[in-house]
Amino acid sequence: MKWLGRRSSSNIEDRRGLSGGKIAAGGGIIGVIFLLAQMFLGGDSAQVLNQIQNQVLQGSNSGGTERELTASEKKQGEFVSVVFADTEDIWGKIFAEQGSNYQQPKMVLFTDGVQTECGGASSAVGPFYCPADQNVYIDLTFMDELKTRFGAKGGDFATAYVIAHEVGHHIQTLLGTSNKVRQMQEGMSEKEANRLSIAQELQAEFYAGIFAHYNKQYLEEGDIEEAMRAAQAVGDDAIQQKTQGKIVPDAFTHGTSKQRMYWFMKGYNSGNIKDGDTFSEIM
Repeated sequence: MKWLGRRSSSNIEDRRGLSGGKIAAGGGIIGVIFLLAQMFLGGDSAQVLNQIQNQVLQGSNSGGTERELTASEKKQGEFVSVVFADTEDIWGKIFAEQGSNYQQPKMVLFTDGVQTECGGASSAVGPFYCPADQNVYIDLTFMDELKTRFGAKGGDFATAYVIAHEVGHHIQTLLGTSNKVRQMQEGMSEKEANRLSIAQELQAEFYAGIFAHYNKQYLEEGDIEEAMRAAQAVGDDAIQQKTQGKIVPDAFTHGTSKQRMYWFMKGYNSGNIKDGDTFSEIM
C-alpha cells in the first residue's frame, strides 16, 4: 500500500511506550487463545464486551514504566495513522453523500494490555472496537501472531484490513445496527444469537471491502491477496481447526473463512454500502 508522505490521522493515541503491569493470571496468548475461536477483531456484541471485561489488568498505565519506541515501532505507528486517516476520508465522504456527518472514532495503540470504557483487555484478545468510548484498540504485535499462528500472509495491507474491519464496527454503532443486534439477542437461544453475531461480523467485513474499494488508488499488487489471506485465516472454521482440532458450526460467531472472504470481496467490488445487508442472507 502506498502510504509514505500522505496525511496522518490526528485521532491516534499511542500508549505503546507505557507498561501497565502484569496481566491477570490466565492472560497471555496461551491462556486466552480460546477467545480467538469465539471472536476475531473484537466485534461489539454484548458477548464480546463481557469477554473483554474478563481480561482485567493488574495495575494501570500510570503505575508502569515508560520506554522509547523502536524505529520499527515508530514506522508501524506512522503507517496505521495514514490508514486511519484514509478511513476518516472515505467514510466521511460516504456519510456526507447520505446527508449526515461522520463522527470519527479514535485508535489506541497499546502493548500487552489496555484499560477501556468496556473494561480491561489483554493483547491476546486481538484488535477490538469498544462502542462505549468509540475507540479502536490494537496491539500491533497481533499481526505477527496472525501470521505465525494462523497462517495469514504478511504485508502492510493485512494490517489495513484489520483496522478497516474494526472501523466497520464503528459504522455499525453510528448507524444503530449494533444496538439493534444487542436488543434482538436478548431472550434468544445461544445458537440464534450466534447467527446474529455472524451477520454483524460479516457486515464489518463488507465495510472493510468498501474501504478497499475507495482506496484503490493507493493499493499495490498483492494487497487484496493479503487481505483475503487474513480473512481466510480467521474464519471460525479455520481457527477452531487450529486451536481445538475440530470444527463446531453451532459455536461459530464470526463466520467461516469462505463467508468472510466473500463479504470482503463483495464490498470491494461493489463500493455501495446498500449492498451490505448480511442479516437478510444469514438469517
